[in-house]
Formats: sequence, C-alpha cells, structure tokens
Amino acid sequence: MTGTYRASGVDYDVLDAGKREAIAAALATSSFAATRGASAVDATRGEPAFVFRVAGTQLALVLECLGTKSSLARQYQEESGVDRFDWVGFDSVAAIVNDLCSTGALPWVINAYFATGTPSWYAVAGRFSSLVRGWQSACEESGAIWGGGESPMLNGIVADGEIDLAGCAVGCIPSGRSPLVGEGLTAGHEIVLVASSGLHTNGASLARRAAVEAGGLSVALPDGTSVGDALLAPSALYVKLMERLYLDGVQLSYASHITGHGLRKLMRADRQLTYRIGELPPVPASLQFIVDTLGLSSEEAFGTLNMGVGFALFCPSGQAERAVQAARAVGQFAIVAGVVEEGPRQVVLEPVGVTFRSEELQLR
Repeated sequence: MTGTYRASGVDYDVLDAGKREAIAAALATSSFAATRGASAVDATRGEPAFVFRVAGTQLALVLECLGTKSSLARQYQEESGVDRFDWVGFDSVAAIVNDLCSTGALPWVINAYFATGTPSWYAVAGRFSSLVRGWQSACEESGAIWGGGESPMLNGIVADGEIDLAGCAVGCIPSGRSPLVGEGLTAGHEIVLVASSGLHTNGASLARRAAVEAGGLSVALPDGTSVGDALLAPSALYVKLMERLYLDGVQLSYASHITGHGLRKLMRADRQLTYRIGELPPVPASLQFIVDTLGLSSEEAFGTLNMGVGFALFCPSGQAERAVQAARAVGQFAIVAGVVEEGPRQVVLEPVGVTFRSEELQLR
C-alpha cells in the first residue's frame, strides 16, 4: 500500500504557507520592545526558536507541541493495558528543548500545556501521574526548571478521551556565542548527523496508520518489541550534546532539529547552498516498519520522517570530527556525513538516490 503524509491528514504546503504569512506579520512588531530594553534578532524568524537580546544577554523562546503521539499512546493503553504516558511526557519536553538547542540556546525554564476535551482522560487511574513523571524526568535531564503551565478542558475542540500536549521554554545562548542562524554557513563546511532513537515527535499520523495496517499496536516486530513500544520509544534529548560542544570549544555554523519535513530540514538555513550527504546512520526498526508497512517511497520516507537522524550540526572544516567525539562523550552516535557545497539550495542524499530541491522546503 502506497502512503503519503498528506493522505494521513498532514499537508505541509498548507501549513508552511500559513507560517510564511505569520512570520511576515510578526516582523512588523520587531521594534515594539525597544523602549523596554529588548531587541529582536530578526534573523531567527523562521527558525525553531526566536532569539531576542536583553541587557547583553541572548535569550531564546520556543513554543512546540507533541502532535498526535499522545493519541498513539492512548490507543496502545486501551489495546494492551500498557501505560506509556511517561514516555509521552518525556517526548513533549524533548520536542521543545531540542528546538531551543538548534538556535544554540540551553534551556532555563519549561512550562507545560495539557489540554483535554472532557474529564474522561483523567479517569484512567495513574495516567496523569505517569505523564507528570515523564515531563519531570525530561526537565531534569535537560537541566531546566519546570515553571508551571496550563491545563484547560476544551470540550468540542479536543476530542473526548484525548489530550493535546505542548509547552514553551526560555533558554540562554552562552556568552561569547552567536545564535545559530546560518549566517556563517558556507561551502566547505562539514555536516554531522546525530542519531535519533526512533520516531521522535514527528510522523505519528503515519505511525498510527501503519499500526492499523499491521493489525494493531500489540503486534510484535521481528526483534520481539511490540509495535506500540517501538513507536512510542522516548526521543533523544540533545541538550547535553550542545553543552558538551560548548565545553569542548567546537565551532558551529548551524544546527537543525530533524522533525517535520524529515531530512529536507538539512536546508533550513536561509542560504543558497547544496547539502551533499554521502553517509546516513542506520534506520531504526520502528521507522523501517512504517516505511515497509505503508510502502513509502524513499522520497516520502526521507522527506517526512527523521529516518534515523535526530539532529544535524554544521561545522567549519576540521571541526566535524570533534563534534562526533562530543556526541560520543554524552552517549550519542554521530557521523561526519557530508559537506556543504556551492550550488542551488538543495539536499542531495546520495545513499538513497534522493534530492530535495529548494521549493520543497519554504519556511520563510
């Protein structure tokens, strides 16, 4: 069965057009905080987090949501009795702080947003405690304060039995470092790909569809892991990696959190450059399951899912191997995967014969 993300209800063309319109409107507000001692870094418009300066300090602000992975966890619990909402809570924080890190910021404070349609979501014993435990665990691993949040009941907006998970965070770019907006990115720079742990927080609509095709979330994969556990496996956190890169003095020109749009995100920087990838990390079993079950083409798979790449680092020549060593020091797998070249804005994935051209990722 051939599948696409659009057929699963997610249309990036529509979403990205809305983002571009919102960014244009937001730019008109950039001067408003000047009388209060703050200034906008407009080059971060269209990046995962917004950077602003206050009294010489560079702060970053991000708002992010989990998407439909919470629905996947709810279905798995109903089918198997297994509660993985601690993993879902962890993932929600990961989605937030990994975006923050991609601008070079380290998180300070995280706030939560737990929206339900009716009280029925809370009626399942232990589920909310599990969610809270996972959220707290990810805050601890990120070295960030959980400041507070909001938990509205939105009957008629959020479906009965579901929960919409999101949050925001404020972080700081270390003194002496510049925001990672790609201004110094140029031909000859090296590309380091850091492994994902699986689905992460993008593509859950496809994952749920694949689970139905396979016969349910309790079905076992070849390694004995259930489909539900494989798809809900917690996301990798890249905060400690970013900290280690700073500690080791590794130079960076850009970073990208690989979520929506898959490996098209390698050309997120607002630069006319070609990103040539000669090696890719292994594809996790959970993602290969989705690809095989839905019959996804390589273009659809690598343009939608992370396919084993959770984070990308762009470094001046000679720095990439140091970035790989930093990843190893914090227990993460990374490879020197490619190089930035002069040429049209595009991503060339040589191992799978796929090229994504500029018009396939228009976020500004």
